[in-house]
Amino acid sequence: MTTSLAALSLAPVAALANPEPWQLNLTKGVTPTSERVHTMHMISLWVCVAIGVVVFGAMIYAMLRFRKSKGAVPATWNHSTKLEVIWTVTPIVILIVMAWPATRLLVDMAQTDGSDMTVKITGYQWKWRYEYVDYYEQNPDIGFMSTLHADSNLVRQVGSGLDPKSVKVGNESTYLLDVDNPLVLPVGVKVRFVITADDVIHSWWVPVLGWKQDAIPGMVTSAWASINQPGTYRGQCAELCGKDHGFMPIVVKALPKDEFERWLAEQQAAKAAASGTAQTAAPASQTQG
Repeated sequence: MTTSLAALSLAPVAALANPEPWQLNLTKGVTPTSERVHTMHMISLWVCVAIGVVVFGAMIYAMLRFRKSKGAVPATWNHSTKLEVIWTVTPIVILIVMAWPATRLLVDMAQTDGSDMTVKITGYQWKWRYEYVDYYEQNPDIGFMSTLHADSNLVRQVGSGLDPKSVKVGNESTYLLDVDNPLVLPVGVKVRFVITADDVIHSWWVPVLGWKQDAIPGMVTSAWASINQPGTYRGQCAELCGKDHGFMPIVVKALPKDEFERWLAEQQAAKAAASGTAQTAAPASQTQG
């Protein structure tokens, strides 16, 4: 695939969106879905913290306040109906309150209606194929394979003697996280992904998009994303798909809409030129034969 370096050279405005080594929390990501997932995660976290503080606080208080050395005498009752009702009903109420926004989020994540663009993703051992099926009701007729970048592929070879830390893009370590042909998408456009596989089960996962979706042979699953800022976002296959499972990364490059459309036009022109060259060469080769 012919790629314009100028079109793909992006400032690292979204560098903090990608997971970092020793990171202790989720990132907010770069889509409405990922932001809502992050919000639900934080709500669940603080609910769990509050429950832990109450439960362990009560335990610590009881152990210190009513210990034998202070002359505490065990109670003679064996249960309290009121307490049992409280500690049964309270968790149920908490779960119902948390389940409502979580269910709404899951339903919205499945709604691919109203998409302006469709990309077909096919998983292979051990690479991805991307096909641009629809862009504002036009078929771009562009498709390409995306495989592990040559630098990472060289370093990963047994006995290469090369340092994985030397594989970088700028200051970002990209060993096993870079590809030869990234998936290029526009910012601010609702993109529907239809996902399948050709051989075994794979799973397409870019964390900052807020979801992952299995790619299953003989089935087509779907998901959507609307990226809200330009940048380069990395992911990996999240399904154990064979011996080279760890060597099929995913890279999404999000471009402003006008830059994406220029990139798309370049790809279409390059494909038309290549097709014309092939058609011209065919009669010549037949004549020589």
